Amino acid sequence: MQPEQLAAFVLCVAIASVLQSLTTFAFGLVLLGLVELFRLVPLADATNASMVLALVNSLAFFWGDRKPLPWRQVRPAIIASVVGVASGLVLQQWLNAGSSQWMRLMLGVVVVASAANLVFAGKVRAQPSPPAAYAGYGWLSGLLGGLFATSGPPMVYHMLRQPLDPAFIRRCLVLVFIVNNASRLVMVSATGQLSQRSLLLCAVALPVAFVATRVAARWGTRLSRRRVVALTGILLCATGLTLVGTAIRAMGAA
Repeated sequence: MQPEQLAAFVLCVAIASVLQSLTTFAFGLVLLGLVELFRLVPLADATNASMVLALVNSLAFFWGDRKPLPWRQVRPAIIASVVGVASGLVLQQWLNAGSSQWMRLMLGVVVVASAANLVFAGKVRAQPSPPAAYAGYGWLSGLLGGLFATSGPPMVYHMLRQPLDPAFIRRCLVLVFIVNNASRLVMVSATGQLSQRSLLLCAVALPVAFVATRVAARWGTRLSRRRVVALTGILLCATGLTLVGTAIRAMGAA
């Protein structure tokens, strides 16, 4: 791996970490979108590195937190998400066995859909959703987590529509993401898919992700959430549409 590729990957991690800190869920989407857009490293390695980095960031969120974890609220989502992760990994292997362009196309569609989800969030419900709804969104979250280690959009959309305290919603989301990424890490490691390149990317990028997250947490409050959401949505949309376009052109030329 060339030094300039590694430096570019670290820069993408810094950008993704800042946006994750400000928007709750954009880390994997921004990181994978930029990495795949500029063809910095193989998508599978970037996905695994994103998984580990997101897991460490989520665990750091609860570091020193003495409050009980909100297991009861999100238990249906957590159970379903583990099943979704396994489904996503199976689908990823099937797509990789065919054409990488299908993976690029699917990632682009997910990124664009997530941009729309971020910008056009639904209204808060009058009553909490039933457990079945949590399970459904949890499974979809796990499916995206298994495919691209980007489990955020479905659960974020679902939780932000619940009549709950924003701080409690954030803790629920982080807990789901921890279980999601941890289960994916176990499955990937057990099947020998965690490459040395992925570990190298994690080792180099972890300090940068930590510093970028701390800086964003300290200075990000100076930016209005509306402006941050708009900028993140534009970045995600532009990245996703470019990925979709390049994939379709490549598939048409094949």
